[in-house]
Order: sequence, then C-alpha cells, then structure tokens
Amino acid sequence: MRGIACSVYDDRPVAGGATQASAGMLAPYVEAHGRTPLLELGVRSLELYDGWVAAVRAESAVDVEYRLIGTLEVALDRAHADVLRSASSETGPVTRVWLDADRATREHPALGGVTGALFTPAHGYVAASQLASALAVSAERRGATFHRAAVKHIERAGSTLTVTTSEDRVQADAVVLAAGAWMNAIEGVWTPPLRPVRGQLLHLAWHGQPPSTIVWGPECYVVPWTDGTMLAGATVEDVGFDERTTAAGVRDLLDAVCELLPEARGASFLDARVGLRPATPDELPAIGPDANVPGLVYASGHYRNGVLLAPITARLIGDWIVEGKRDPVFETFNPARFS
Repeated sequence: MRGIACSVYDDRPVAGGATQASAGMLAPYVEAHGRTPLLELGVRSLELYDGWVAAVRAESAVDVEYRLIGTLEVALDRAHADVLRSASSETGPVTRVWLDADRATREHPALGGVTGALFTPAHGYVAASQLASALAVSAERRGATFHRAAVKHIERAGSTLTVTTSEDRVQADAVVLAAGAWMNAIEGVWTPPLRPVRGQLLHLAWHGQPPSTIVWGPECYVVPWTDGTMLAGATVEDVGFDERTTAAGVRDLLDAVCELLPEARGASFLDARVGLRPATPDELPAIGPDANVPGLVYASGHYRNGVLLAPITARLIGDWIVEGKRDPVFETFNPARFS
C-alpha cells in the first residue's frame, strides 16, 4: 500500500468478473510471438511473479496455486509447425525447444496426432480467483477498504477528484480506472474505447495421467491443476455484454480439446464459466495517467492478458502515483492514442 489510503469500488465480489473465468496462464511468448511491446511487458511481469506470489501468500495466509510447468504449443499441420519451428530458433532470454512429431508424442503421450510442438519451460499458470482473493485479504490487512458499489461519475474539482458511486460520494487525490469492459459506462471523464469479448472456459476432471504441462493448440488450451482437474478454454466472441455460457461455445471447446488430447473424451464435465474481457481497438492495454485530468490514471484494456500483466501494471501505476515515476511503457500504451 506504500502508506497510501486506498478504497476499492466494485459492484461485483472479488474475482467476480472476467477473473473467475480465467485460466490464469502466464505465457507471454505464446500470446505475443516476436519482439513486440506486449511481449516485453509480459516478460517483465512474469519476472515479478515468483516474488509477488510468495509475498501475497505470506501476508494473506491464503494458499495460491502457482506453477511454472511450461507451455507446449502444438501444431496440427505443416504450416503451423513451420511457424513454431521458426520461433524456436529466435534468440531471446528464454529457452524454447522444438519437438518433432515423434518426440512430442513420446514425451507427451496424451497428445493426439501432431506435426510437432514448441515447448517453453519458463511459462506457467496461477489460480486467478485464488490470487485475487489473497490480494484482497493482503490489501485489507494493510488498510484498504472494499465497497460493493458501482462507480457512476468522476469529476475534477479543485485539487481533488470527486467520485460518485451507487453508495456515496468520495474525494480522492488519485483515481485508478480499472473497471474492465464496463469502464465506458463511467460518466464525467473521457475513457478509452473498450469492447467486451466473451470467453467461455470449461472445468473438467481428468481420469488417468494428466498432461504434465499446459497444452496449447490452434483452437484451445488446457491447463492441468494439481487436483487432477483441468481448465480448457477459451472462446473469443464479440457478442456485447452477453455473459451466458452457450451450447455452441461448450461444444466447440469440447471438440477442440478432444482433438488435441483424445483421452479428454473420458473426462468428467464439471462446469462451464464465462467472462467478458476488455479489449481496445488495437487489443493492447491502456495504461498510464490522463494528460488532461491530474490524478486520473488508467489500467484497463488488458484483454486476454489481465492476469499475466497484473503485477507489472500494479507496479507501474503505484510508482506513478506515489513517486511520480513515469515508465517508458506509458508512451507505448498511452490511452490517449484513442482520443
């Protein structure tokens, strides 16, 4: 908390939005092939994870499942295999290993027929809802207060910002807008354009020996948990603010999982989850201070990488508010690029 009094306003419970439908993957080299700004930000964030999770576990006394078990990107045809094989030869700070079809199926027998696979051992996952709950407990122990209320309006009045919520009106020296896909509903200030992108996620119980790593195919990914269950996702659907799981979404995911891992046909179906991820027009985050409204800071538009980018976003925003430190990434991800 860095000695700052902090109040959190959200009309949903902790982890009640897109977080509860997140597989929590920490895989920057999968999400952003090539040396892109998103990859660099994701790598910086992944480097923070070990210390961040250790600290929040200790402070909250909440167990958070977190494992760096690697990702296995699977190619089912020659064209995709060529792309992945090329990525394995790129020089960079992490090891990436190309596995031909024989080696891939020998080392990962749960796979179906594959052309090859790219293994990145530095990747992993975190249980997103557990992490969010632990962070909330840790924040409360440091003096933060949580309010089950929606933010309706924000305006600058003199030296402070006035925030009108469904519960009350409060003054603040700084306001961080992290309202996800619902940010554009807040009145009184400009907000970057965001659209909700529905993602459906399946929770399955695996029977037999589960995969030893995250398996990422062309149409789905599968994350194995220590309790023998798996999370499989995720659809990408531009359907507005429709938070329903659908028969088509569940069917398509099940088909994709069973093609990738044929043994999944014997898995038990536990449940399906859905979340709306906030995407900007260029699908890159909107992070940093508002140039025209002192004290207003944006932290949204993380789309498919909200969990991965959480620690670096928190550090960048905290450094700005407390120390006035402006990280160079604020220029790359400046929300004003949409104004």
